[in-house]
Amino acid sequence: MITKPLNFNHSRTRSGRLKIGYLCHDFRNHPTSHLMQSVFGLHDRNNFEIIAYSYGPDDGSEYRHRIANDCDRFYDVATLSITESAQRIFNDGVHILVDLMGYIDKARTQILALKPAPIQVNYLVYPGTMGADFIDYIIGDAIVTPPESADDFTEKLVILPDSYQANDYQQIISSKPVTRSHYGLPESGFVFCCFNHTYKIEPQIFTVWMEILANVPGSVLWLFSRVAEAEANLRREAKARGIEGDRLIFAHLEPKSEHLARHQLADLFLDTLYYNAHTTGSDALWAGLPIITCPGATFPSRVGASLLTAIGLPELITKNLEEYKNLAINLAKSPDKLHKIKQKLAQNRLTYPLFDTLHFTRNLEKAYRTMWDIYAAGKSPEMIRIAN
Repeated sequence: MITKPLNFNHSRTRSGRLKIGYLCHDFRNHPTSHLMQSVFGLHDRNNFEIIAYSYGPDDGSEYRHRIANDCDRFYDVATLSITESAQRIFNDGVHILVDLMGYIDKARTQILALKPAPIQVNYLVYPGTMGADFIDYIIGDAIVTPPESADDFTEKLVILPDSYQANDYQQIISSKPVTRSHYGLPESGFVFCCFNHTYKIEPQIFTVWMEILANVPGSVLWLFSRVAEAEANLRREAKARGIEGDRLIFAHLEPKSEHLARHQLADLFLDTLYYNAHTTGSDALWAGLPIITCPGATFPSRVGASLLTAIGLPELITKNLEEYKNLAINLAKSPDKLHKIKQKLAQNRLTYPLFDTLHFTRNLEKAYRTMWDIYAAGKSPEMIRIAN
């Protein structure tokens, strides 16, 4: 409860570097840190001061340690109240506060509601509008947030030139040998895969997946699960669609480097429909596993297309579910075609923008500078388009 007013009067002038604050619960072994971990250290320290505000637990992980070391200042505000946290951010003179949470579990959106920074940004974790007058911008790209979608957001769009999603170019893939037998996969059958959370699977895409399995004899679908009930439910739904439940195989939680390594046992990643693979999509592509996606009309349903475009594989973006199904079946039955796509992915992984974290960070900095220039000129936030 706020017992007295907070007078955060922001200046439109500044001296010295632009101060960027990152506010997050998940500076730990978590997908947000998996994606962002290299960005903090790659910021141009001649022009930017990077301050992190963490209100989540310190899990002692390398991710937490590295991010803390790579920031100019790293504050643990977990024990501070909402008003104390906001006062801290204001006292630090943060010019742009980047919220890496949105309306997800453990978020402290109330801090942003107090407007402790003159410019506040929704980025990465919450793929939609916050509908809040205290958030000025949302960072996207031409695919997930095309200009014509501007009216769907209370924030002004920031359109990055490649994918909006930060990706780490230093993720380690375990060199420990992996075998299909260890994971209960068939040695010779085609392995379709989707490591998205099971709550992203809805009946429409699941029906398409079962039709794909029906058309590729001996194939299996390798899914990720944390909940035994979900596994039983999906096997039951498979059987209702004419597919034996044992053609669904479930992977479980593993250390990140080992999880990345096991992607090589799969042949093709099938994206979910309304909420695509985000971090899981980047993981698959980094590990060399192609993804088929079918973009929808909303931000979270277009992330797969954003990732594939930024890595130079637009041929895996389909226009509708019939095309999605036919492409999956065709690639499963055409090993030469699939091999060429995997070769192309291997070549593009380190040459295309998706995993060029330095290039991404420079474009992000262009966006931050433009936000500040608009503010310093006395103008209201406006749509920003960043060019390479």
